[in-house]
Amino acid sequence: MPLSTPRSWPHLLTRAVSLGAVATALAACSASGLSQPAPPRGDAHNTAAPGEVLNGGGTPVKGGTLKISMAADPLCLDPHSISSDTEQILGHLQFDNLTFLNADGSPGPWLATSWTISPDGRTYVFTLKKGVTFADGTPFNAQAVVANFAHMLDPNTRSPLAGPYIAPYASSTVINDYTLQVNLKSAYSPFLNVLAQGWLGMESPKAIQESTPAQLCAHPVGSGPFTLTSYTPNVGASYARRAGYDWGPPALGQTGAANLDGVDLSWIGQDPVRYNSLISGQYQLTGYLPPQNAAAVQANSQFVFEDVNRIGWPFTFDFNTARAPLDDINVRKAIVEGVDVNAIVQTSQFGQRGVARSYLDSVTEFYDPSVQLPAYNVQDANALLDGAGWASRNAAGFRTKNGQELDLKLPVSNATTVSPVYDLLQAQLKTLGINLQVEVQPQTQVTTRRYAGDYDLLSGVWHTNTPDVLYIKYASSQIPDSAHLGQNLARLSDPTLDSLLQRSRETTDRAQLASLYSQAQKQLVSDVPGLPVYQNTVLWAFDKKLHNVVVNTSHGTPLLTYAWLAQ
Repeated sequence: MPLSTPRSWPHLLTRAVSLGAVATALAACSASGLSQPAPPRGDAHNTAAPGEVLNGGGTPVKGGTLKISMAADPLCLDPHSISSDTEQILGHLQFDNLTFLNADGSPGPWLATSWTISPDGRTYVFTLKKGVTFADGTPFNAQAVVANFAHMLDPNTRSPLAGPYIAPYASSTVINDYTLQVNLKSAYSPFLNVLAQGWLGMESPKAIQESTPAQLCAHPVGSGPFTLTSYTPNVGASYARRAGYDWGPPALGQTGAANLDGVDLSWIGQDPVRYNSLISGQYQLTGYLPPQNAAAVQANSQFVFEDVNRIGWPFTFDFNTARAPLDDINVRKAIVEGVDVNAIVQTSQFGQRGVARSYLDSVTEFYDPSVQLPAYNVQDANALLDGAGWASRNAAGFRTKNGQELDLKLPVSNATTVSPVYDLLQAQLKTLGINLQVEVQPQTQVTTRRYAGDYDLLSGVWHTNTPDVLYIKYASSQIPDSAHLGQNLARLSDPTLDSLLQRSRETTDRAQLASLYSQAQKQLVSDVPGLPVYQNTVLWAFDKKLHNVVVNTSHGTPLLTYAWLAQ
């Protein structure tokens, strides 16, 4: 994994609330075990490193309710049943995981205190932490882990992410209450990493057994530092401190219950409202700071601002390769070459995000910087479209073929502010003679169309903590169908790529992984399943009244287990 030059200590020290707090901040960081975080991984847009303690120092104060604003309600709080980005923050409020990533990205202990792996990579034996309970009193033990794996893979859960992440799981053998043998169908190199992600948090087996999927969406039960007390879809959710909690990740270097009394969360889809409510003090933290407001917040001494690039798949427009006209690779190539991505990013992201030119984010392990999509070239793009039979144009200036206009449909949710990226793309495609129809619709309708394949383009980012994101996004087994909410929204089916990605899952040899992932990236550039636009960064900010916020090592988002509010 390429690393950028480590940041100096003086730079890190400026993150304390005042110069007088420097010594305390240093002591707090040292005690946390996170004082030497890995530096930002190869991207100039990172402002914080995984595991870094932000606004540390001072004596923690018990009490207070943190008010958070976030962009869009996933309409389900069961982590096993959603793929929403919001789970990266919410998940670790309510749920604990088997593993926790260390600052260097390696898997460390959490509810699993240790493990052994068989030489063939197919058998894991986990030793589990004793004394852990779920919020409903159910004990955490080996049987609970088995129930969670079963729930993730249950067809009724329709898991879009947790299930696919543990698809190689075959069975478990309970050796005793706190020792579990997990058997995989094949070696699976990302296994310990994905177990650290919020979507794979442990849930109460009692709640799983006694609840319908809808009930579990409305009120899941975890073992984490906070419990869910209320949830109103599209309005908000409230969490209360869990009394007796004392099993946070050892890497945090702290024990005991959370400092905050609770967390109140509101869903605010409109960017200006979310920004203004943060500045006014209505909320102390926003998980989704609009990029146009980033510079203003960064310059405001009242706030801590973060722009963290994350492992995974950059913001990309998926091409539906399974239906015309994007089943024609020359049309896909024409769009990639005929769109000035640099101009779109410069105009829409206000300097907060870097341009993406391949299908992996640059901070992802085994990212190959030598693998790049073709550069912007309108002449070549027009030639490709002409050669594909779209040489004629109608009175509106759009290309036609056999009397059919070159139209593309892009469903977009109305739950949040519609990004200017869509208008900018629409304008550029129009100059190529392509009619992009941006169809703003309710989120439920967009989701239905997504899994039915009723679109030409879709957009989004995909964060995970391993390069296995390429399997999730492009393996043919991940094409959605009626029984499986897969994430291969390009509906790409390439046997050569499938083989490379499967082999990547089955080896832990780093030289082989580097070679296989490089070949996979080259194959994707050849297949052209989408148009990457910008790097997968997450922007967030919080009031300096909030202390001891940790940069989540798995997600790059705020981890609030031992955060506290100055009164």
